[in-house]
Amino acid sequence: MRLHPEVAQALQTHQAVVALESTVITHGLPRPLNLQLAQKLEDTVRQAGAVPATIAILKGEVVVGLTPDELKAIAADDSADKASLWNLGALVAQGRSAGTTVASTTFLAHKAGIQVFATGGIGGVHPHPYDESADLLELSRTPIVVVSAGPKSILDLAATLERLESLGVALLGYKTNRLPAFHSPTSPYLLPARVESALEAAQAFRAARGLGLPGASLVLNPISKGLDFAQVQHWVEQATQEAARAGIGGKALTPFLLRRISELSGGQTDEVNLRLLEENARLAAQIALALAELE
Repeated sequence: MRLHPEVAQALQTHQAVVALESTVITHGLPRPLNLQLAQKLEDTVRQAGAVPATIAILKGEVVVGLTPDELKAIAADDSADKASLWNLGALVAQGRSAGTTVASTTFLAHKAGIQVFATGGIGGVHPHPYDESADLLELSRTPIVVVSAGPKSILDLAATLERLESLGVALLGYKTNRLPAFHSPTSPYLLPARVESALEAAQAFRAARGLGLPGASLVLNPISKGLDFAQVQHWVEQATQEAARAGIGGKALTPFLLRRISELSGGQTDEVNLRLLEENARLAAQIALALAELE
């Protein structure tokens, strides 16, 4: 694992650091939008007073905190894989480059000593049998703050919420009592706890650590200007039916669904996705600053 000197210095001096994932760069957005977003997220963290640490696998090396040139390189790499927990060791051993998912970024950020990670939406339980994201298990066993706009809209939200409860992941609604649903700021599902500020979120995480709870504190940040929940669910159902008719499944299903609901929404879901990523990065920086002050 190689830490950027700025990140290493910040961690050594107990400054605020925010981890950022890289699958949104390698697999989430087309070029050149992927690089522009990555740069904007890092700028957002800096403007809020924290140090950004984008994590990726570069030619078999875990890199925590990409340089500007490394950010450009991973954004332009058509051969970059997607690194989750089940293939992380093989990618490193084979000298491959890859973007890190929520699960692998959570694991690697904690291993580097970073306490806060900002992402867009977490993975969860799909409506299809036996399709469940590795994000859930990793969140249950890694003590870190993860700021998210909720589970991705294509998931079974009720089942995902139940699994998070069963796995003991601490859920903190940021100024909300209801589960944000990624593109939508609210959903029918109630959350067990609510915080009103970055400081409260930091205090809740510190309390969980003090109790020895093993998992993450998932701070659920509703998108400020999102889409209607029922409308998004309608698009998801239509896209899911089209995928079933076309025989699309496995690893190809999620990209198809996300692309199709983007088309059905006339690009509205893409606009919301970019906005929520920026808002989550800003809140994560504020929580990291609050944690640094509490130490």
